[in-house]
Amino acid sequence: MVKRKGVSYDVGRVTGGNWRPIFDPQIVSRELEIIRNDLHCNAVRICGLDIDRLMTAAEQALQLGLEVWLSPEMWDKSQEETLRYITRAAAAAEKLRERWPDKLVFLVGSELTLFMQGIVPGRNITQRMGIPSFWENARAGRHNQPLNAFLTKANEDVRQAFHGQVTYASLVWEAVDWNLFDFVGVDHYRAARIKDRYADMLQPLFTTGKPVVITEFGCRTYRGADTTMEGMGGDIVDYTPDLRVILTYMTNTVRSSLFGIQLPPPRMRLKKGNYSRDEGMQASELSDMLGILDRAGVYGTFVMTFVSPTAPYHDNPREDLDMNSYSLVKSFADKHGTTYPDMAWEPKESFKAVADYYANSGS
Repeated sequence: MVKRKGVSYDVGRVTGGNWRPIFDPQIVSRELEIIRNDLHCNAVRICGLDIDRLMTAAEQALQLGLEVWLSPEMWDKSQEETLRYITRAAAAAEKLRERWPDKLVFLVGSELTLFMQGIVPGRNITQRMGIPSFWENARAGRHNQPLNAFLTKANEDVRQAFHGQVTYASLVWEAVDWNLFDFVGVDHYRAARIKDRYADMLQPLFTTGKPVVITEFGCRTYRGADTTMEGMGGDIVDYTPDLRVILTYMTNTVRSSLFGIQLPPPRMRLKKGNYSRDEGMQASELSDMLGILDRAGVYGTFVMTFVSPTAPYHDNPREDLDMNSYSLVKSFADKHGTTYPDMAWEPKESFKAVADYYANSGS
């Protein structure tokens, strides 16, 4: 039986822009309350870059009785800069742990082979994964030695500052030295190519004798996202044409500022294609994966993700960025929902599916 029933909650991951541009502590507190009471979670993985935001959200979650898995994430920086950042976050987290012993787990990183410089070549994730030999090197495990060297140092430095439980959110193909950590943590999405062995891939992790936690899994919200080779749905946002849109917007903003006019931000679009919303598919996928992971014997699950404010719903399918989102709620750019009139979003079918599963899966 899953003991830690959780969801990922983003307070501002930063890559190509801030994923939570506006951080309102009152909204955060209300959303965490909904996560506890209505989504029936007993844990939340709080992700983001800004340490003050992380601590604010973590304190609010702890006050509500949620167990916090704190995931400070600085992407595409050097190992030295990343280590300094993680250690600062650990020191800040220790102040909370002293007030709430045994309710705070610290993550020293997330998928660092992809998201940190120095494990594999490339200044950013696009460059790293774009190198022709990337997957050949990954299959050969050439990333594992430098990754574990960093994790060893990070574990040592973090434990000097933070005296609670520590883990790492790994890729399933990262061979982590789990002797370093208190939990085995793995981000495990169900790609089409591994659908028949999704649970079997976790079996080697159980041999460590430590609790296995799925720190991230999910599915996007468009029809067919569950059958893509990438798993969880390929990114269907068309970014390239919007470079011209953004340049035009910037030029017009300068002009309009002379007249005291504030223009709305440029609207992203989906790629050309016959995409359609399928909330039922997303809900079914999450229910199915929760059941599989539960039966496999994992200790905890964190669904990706609660809310994605930068991917709002739109009546026009080409502009419905929520189709590209993993979130359990669909955000609105210009109105509030009806289920929660104080929130600028509405629960999706996946919200109910996860809530029902967690509510009926025991304590």
